[in-house]
Amino acid sequence: MQMIIVDDEAHWVENLSMHKPWQTLGIEQVHKAYSAHEALQIIETNPIDIVISDILMPEMTGLELIEKIRERDKRMKCIILSGHSDFEFAKKAVQNQTVDYLLKPPSDNELFSAVKTAIDQLQAEWEAVSSQERTEYTLRENLPLLRGQLLIDALKGYRMSADEWTRKLESYGLPFSYGDCTLLLVRMEEEFGQYTSNGQQLMEYAIINMAEEIFSEFSEVWGVKEEHGYLVFLLQLKDKGSIPGKEKILEKLAIQLQHKVKQFLKGSLSIVLSESFKFPEQLQDNYRKSFAYFRQIVGDEREFVMRVGDMEPSVSHGPLDALYMPPSLISLLEAGRWEAAEDKLVGVCAELDDRWSDSWEHCMEAGFLIASSFTQLAHRNGHTLVKLLGADMEPLQSGEAFTSISKLRKWSLNVLSKLKDGTSSEIKDIRSSYVKKIQNFAEEHLHEDVSLRALADHVNLHPTHLSKIYKIETGEGISDYISRLRMERACHKLKTTSKKIYEISMEIGYLDPAYFIKVFKRQYGVTPQEYRDGNQ
Repeated sequence: MQMIIVDDEAHWVENLSMHKPWQTLGIEQVHKAYSAHEALQIIETNPIDIVISDILMPEMTGLELIEKIRERDKRMKCIILSGHSDFEFAKKAVQNQTVDYLLKPPSDNELFSAVKTAIDQLQAEWEAVSSQERTEYTLRENLPLLRGQLLIDALKGYRMSADEWTRKLESYGLPFSYGDCTLLLVRMEEEFGQYTSNGQQLMEYAIINMAEEIFSEFSEVWGVKEEHGYLVFLLQLKDKGSIPGKEKILEKLAIQLQHKVKQFLKGSLSIVLSESFKFPEQLQDNYRKSFAYFRQIVGDEREFVMRVGDMEPSVSHGPLDALYMPPSLISLLEAGRWEAAEDKLVGVCAELDDRWSDSWEHCMEAGFLIASSFTQLAHRNGHTLVKLLGADMEPLQSGEAFTSISKLRKWSLNVLSKLKDGTSSEIKDIRSSYVKKIQNFAEEHLHEDVSLRALADHVNLHPTHLSKIYKIETGEGISDYISRLRMERACHKLKTTSKKIYEISMEIGYLDPAYFIKVFKRQYGVTPQEYRDGNQ
């Protein structure tokens, strides 16, 4: 857990943050803030759990700070420190759901007891959120969606270990096991095209329910609508023994599904049944094969029930699996996952070597898709591939890059390296641009609101993201930069102008001169007037 101490009196902040054994309560980090505004900036960029704040501070009181916190985070726990036993203060603290209201100076027992109460409240709240009962309820509510997505991922070829499969099947209440299965691929014909989006979904849901009702006597049924609009059902016979004519049974049930949909939903279905295969390892291959059979049926043919084995498969070299296995190359490139993209290219070339070493078409297929992904990334980032690649563009334009597997490997990895370097340079340029904008804005508006939120709004970034960018680029936090800028400008004005202290305070963003004097003395060890006198 993380905690922040907020007080305009530095000795309180230092004492409470540095000289108490907070780690014994499980507090991993204690942040320090000398004003409510500074505290809000720290809270914006750090996962603060507990706030200990003084109640009377210049510019913003502790109670006003808590109100601001409540607008952003209802769960953060707040403890008030005060030198006043004022009933109105205590009443407002209770209204803002503070954990405790402690009078200065609090004893260690009082302080630790209040923080322990805050920790207990946080743990109880998060345990309620993550409780097994609530998790199980949420799981039950989302089971259809989770089951469907699991089957879709499996059809696409997402790899999972045997233990992961077993765990998910059990968690999702799917009574499937490793072994023989059959796929049923269903195409809804043109009669269903008359329905609106919601109506179409209802029809799909009705067909899935009817399939479960018809097949469930003989087999387990797991259905989903896949990305091409087909309904896919995974079937596993309930009787693990040998069932004579099981293919005929499934075919008969498929015809029955066709008939019932026609009778009650007034629409026709075309159905392809796969051969029996081993689940889950052969699921994707049989899904592809079943889908290919649908593509081979042309013309007006519809309302058929066909087994994959009923047709003579066309002669084909087969697909280049590594190229299309998710995640796709373009997804990896757009996410900036350069190492994973390199692994994918190496894997594609390894498969070409192992399975398609004599197939120029497969090498060309891989080359075109890789080049297309590189081009898409360049265009989305506002560049041309020619500008990014330089001399490496020539092998692409001439087709030389695709003439052999070794040339494709060398060319694609070289280009990937150039794209990575170009993108990294561009990211650094963008970060530098944000830093310059922030610094220019702060220098021109130092007398106004230059909080982290205001700076983030100026450059249209989230405060947390902006804070990280600034720290990466400069090595300095934004709040530290603003404080340093204010102090440097104050020193300059004290040495070069005769303006009064309160005027300088206002010009550098401190509305309360007394607070400015306190901060200045904490920084330099002397008051602003003493500093001026010493530099004349």
